[in-house]
Formats: sequence, structure tokens, C-alpha cells
Amino acid sequence: MDNDAQQRLPGGGMARLQAVMARLRGPAGCPWDREQTLETLKPCLLEEVHELLEAMEEGTPGPHLEELGDVLLQVVFQSHIRAERGEFALDDVAHALCDKLVLRHPHVFGDVTVTGSADVLKNWEAIKKIEKSERVSVLDGVPRSLPALLRAQRTQAKASRVGFDWPDAAGPLAKIVEEAAELRQAADSGAPVEALRHEAGDLLFSVVNLCRFLDVDAEQALQVCSDRFSRRFRRVEACAKADGVEMKDCPLDQLDRYWETAKREESEDE
Repeated sequence: MDNDAQQRLPGGGMARLQAVMARLRGPAGCPWDREQTLETLKPCLLEEVHELLEAMEEGTPGPHLEELGDVLLQVVFQSHIRAERGEFALDDVAHALCDKLVLRHPHVFGDVTVTGSADVLKNWEAIKKIEKSERVSVLDGVPRSLPALLRAQRTQAKASRVGFDWPDAAGPLAKIVEEAAELRQAADSGAPVEALRHEAGDLLFSVVNLCRFLDVDAEQALQVCSDRFSRRFRRVEACAKADGVEMKDCPLDQLDRYWETAKREESEDE
């Protein structure tokens, strides 16, 4: 395959990608690629997924295409390592995925009737329960390695699908008030950090629950809020610099005026 990396193979992009990976992992391939293992690829996959999320947030097709390719590379890379061991290949991954999609969509590929997304999710969970019969709880499929907000959201959604949920958004909203009061009481009483962590976690979990009822992605909401705070804080820094003062030396009312200026300017720009 002297020039195959530069040419489009008859089998299409996936065939070309597999051929390139085979060359990289081959005897005359790349030393770095040949040294990689499933263990060493873990941080690579995590980094690429986060870069893909940034590209999706940006919304530009070019970076999105590139980052999707980087994530696909991780799938191809891991599949190739498994194929070298004689365990499975990329084609097996694709077939297994197709089998799963067909099985879990009986309303499309079978004769099951659904009335909406709620029925689809209910059927999905029922089928997964049969597939994953070794699982004891419906929560067993939620990875502990997920970001905390996303894990809370997925955990609550899983519990909801088996009926463990509030009837409406009034429930989690009242729970937020309750948990905020308990956190304040713990803080005022000088409770140890473990107790404060417990109460703070309860409050955050309740906020995530309310977001779920409002169809707001808690992870995205917090990201947007952090971005907004960062923009405004940089403007506060710029205001202080323009006045020739250090932020740490500014009284709080002056910082508040800078902050209000930043908010006003941001509103004018929208």
C-alpha cells in the first residue's frame, strides 16, 4: 500500500481508513501507533470526545467533520487491536450495532405500535433488561465515569422510566427549597465538610432534577453559564485596568458597578 494513504480506495472511506490503520500498526508502520494499547488509548478517547463536543457547540461543519473523524479513529484503532488478537474486527462492531438497533426498534423493524417517544423509551428499557439480564438494577447501565451533572441526569431519567419520579416540576422545585434550607442550616451550625458535601450534593441533584423536568440539559446549562460569567468577568478586569486599579483593591460596590456595565454591554450586543 505505497500510496493508498493518498488515494481513495474502491471500498470507500471506511475501507481506506482500515487500510491506513493496518499500515500504521504493521511491521514497517509508526512506532507510536504500534506501541499503543487499549489502556493507553483511554485518555485519547476522552480528549477526542471533549474536542468533538466543542466542535458541536461551535456549529461549524469543518471542525465538526474533523473531530468526528478523530473519534472514529479511536473506534477503528481499538477494533484493530482486538482484531490483532483474533477477538473481533470493525465489521463485527458495525454488525453488532445494527443488530442492537433493529432489536430495540421493534416499532420500526417489527410489528410493535407506539404512540410517541415515551413508548419508545419504555420499550427500549424493557428490551435492554432482557439483553442485560445480569444487571440487578436499572441504574447499572449508568457509567460512574460520566461527568457528575450528566450522571445525575441519566440516573434520574433511568429511575423515571420505571415510575420512580415526581408527578410534575413542582416536586423537584419544592425539593430545591428544602435542600437549600438544609445546606444553610448545616453551614450555620459549623457542620464538618463531609456533612456540607452531603447537603450540597443533595441540592445540586435536586437542581438537575428540575432541569430534567424543564427539558433543560443541566450540563449544557452550566457550561453556558460558565461561559457567560467568564465573558463578564474579563470585562470587569478590563474596566479595573482602564481605571488604573487592581481588582483585589477595589471595594465590592465598585466591582458591582463594573459587573453591571459588563451585563449592560452584553445585552446591547445581543
